[in-house]
This record gives sequence, C-alpha cells and structure tokens, in this order.
Amino acid sequence: MTEPSLPELEAERDRLYAQLAAVGDFRRGSVSQNYRRCGKPNCACAAPDHPGHGPRFLWTRSAGRRKTTGRQLAAAEVEKVWRELARHAEFTAIGEQIAEVNEKICEARPVAGLDAPSVPEGQKGGSSMRSCGRRPPR
Repeated sequence: MTEPSLPELEAERDRLYAQLAAVGDFRRGSVSQNYRRCGKPNCACAAPDHPGHGPRFLWTRSAGRRKTTGRQLAAAEVEKVWRELARHAEFTAIGEQIAEVNEKICEARPVAGLDAPSVPEGQKGGSSMRSCGRRPPR
C-alpha cells in the first residue's frame, strides 16, 4: 500500500479539524459514586449490611502537580457531566489523530532546495555537541 499524497494528508487533517470543531462542550476528570455513613448510632446506615447514605457523585480533575480539585454534583448534573467527560475522550482521540497526520505532512512536505533528507532514514539526527557530551554555550 502506498503512502497518501500531501494533498490527501492535508484533506484528512481538514476533516479531523472539522470533527474537532463538532465535539462541543467537554471537561476533563472523572465522576465517582460514593456512599457514606453519617455516624449517628440510631440511623439505618449504622447497620452492617447497609451501604450508607447516597449515592453522592463527585467530579474530580487534576489541577497541576499533585493537586486535585473537585466538587459534589447535584443529581440533575450527573448525566450532563458524564456526557462532557465522554466528549473529552473524543477530543483527546481526535487530537492524537491530528498529531499523527501532521507528522506525516511534515515528513511529506518537501524541503526548499533539498532533494534528499539530511539524515539517512533509520538514523538519529541531532547536534554533534550533544552526541559528544558537551553543552552548547549560553
């Protein structure tokens, strides 16, 4: 099978951009479902076979290095948040496909004034200063 041409790759990238634009509202994170015991000795949740009060739904997401943020969701919000989380997964998958197509476009696009690649295929390129262990001047 032959590699797609540059115009075909650009058309594929345009199609993926259109898909990305159609994703709609999305959010990162996850939703957990929790049950809790209130601690009152006479409450039904104090029984060993009782799951506890709930369910309570908590939306959480990463907020940087070793930090998580979240909030409790109202019952009416849960379905909406789940749909938005699913759209984030779709957004991420399309983004990965765009990156792959862009890499192919970069490889397929000719370099002005050069007929052959500067580094033979299968070999690493890079600075000779890095390969011999010296640092570039600041």
